[in-house]
Amino acid sequence: MLDCKQASQLISQSLDRSLTLRERLSLKLHLLICEFCKRFSQHMQTIRVALKQMTSSIESNDSIEMPSAAKSRILQSIESIKD
Repeated sequence: MLDCKQASQLISQSLDRSLTLRERLSLKLHLLICEFCKRFSQHMQTIRVALKQMTSSIESNDSIEMPSAAKSRILQSIESIKD
């Protein structure tokens, strides 16, 4: 049986990778009995959806331009990695 720390770690990891069958089952069981982790999971999903929508909105907006200073810093960082 998972404790809350393990459950929250799996919830976070599930945003980045597919959980194994065992991990999914353990997490589902924990979420059935733990309202706090269930709420945390719901909040993480809400944040994920909101970020996807915000990213999509920004990427489709042609009027948003990156400041030239930011472009220069990014280019400098890339050049320093190459060296």
